[in-house]
Amino acid sequence: MLAYYIHDLSPFLVEFGNGIGLRWYGLAYVLAFAAAYGLFVHLARKGYSDIRPSEVGDFITGTALFGVILGGRLGYMLFYDWTNFSQDPLIFFKFWDGGMSSHGGILGVAIFTFIYARRKKIPWLNVGDSIVVSTPVGLFLGRCANFINGELYGRPTTVPWAVQFPKELYYAPPETARSIITQASEINPEWNTIGAALDHVGGSSELHRILGEVLPPRHPSQIYEGILEGGLLFALMWILRTRFRLPNGVLTGVFFLTYALLRIVGEMFREPDAPLTAGLTRGQFLSLFMIVMGLGFLAGSKWARTWPPKFRQ
Repeated sequence: MLAYYIHDLSPFLVEFGNGIGLRWYGLAYVLAFAAAYGLFVHLARKGYSDIRPSEVGDFITGTALFGVILGGRLGYMLFYDWTNFSQDPLIFFKFWDGGMSSHGGILGVAIFTFIYARRKKIPWLNVGDSIVVSTPVGLFLGRCANFINGELYGRPTTVPWAVQFPKELYYAPPETARSIITQASEINPEWNTIGAALDHVGGSSELHRILGEVLPPRHPSQIYEGILEGGLLFALMWILRTRFRLPNGVLTGVFFLTYALLRIVGEMFREPDAPLTAGLTRGQFLSLFMIVMGLGFLAGSKWARTWPPKFRQ
């Protein structure tokens, strides 16, 4: 029988105790914003952006706070957790409980950049074309953090690289959860909850054996999506930005279209985390609207016909 890897990575880079510490997810955000700053400054110096290099820091800070974080959180509340949000709007501020939507973050960035461009009197399409080059880096790092956290796992499979994710026990049938708790308690009486048991997966070979017999092997869909939405999309954006003479808006349109299509493909391997809509996962359904937006940006680029500073001579 093929032995699969049982996920036992800690979500903490450094833990101080009682669930307090520096998390990999937080580090992913910090690295994503740092990469966005570095790439944006480079493009600005090369003449691809109407935002001056000295202004990039303030722009990225605003984009991070009002676009990515607020947009991502609000998107999650609206798209994935509306019932709880409508009953208790204050859960919006419980960031430590997790819950961010990449679709919401992307839309949040689009809104923030529109407001920023209007205030600075620069072409919105140019601002968008510069930010979408770095966006896939953040998407890649976010998916890596999802894998480390053992969340947003894939559908059952028997491929050799499948992974067993203990966190799915939080959503397992009551009888399965009770069985795991009973067996874990026999190993250590203090492991009398699912959370307590999962906290010790990495240090107990016996617990490993028990979980290995119960958990279905699943696609590591976080890695698939990281490669598609992160690596592949970044390569495409970088090549188009630095190798072709494109009017403002084309890159943003291609980003929306390509991200949506790659997300639809990636979701085919991911366990649905919300009820299906017309046979589509929530991520696939929301991506349909991004396709429409992508076509709109392409049409806008043809209508506005403005160019980055580098190509205005």
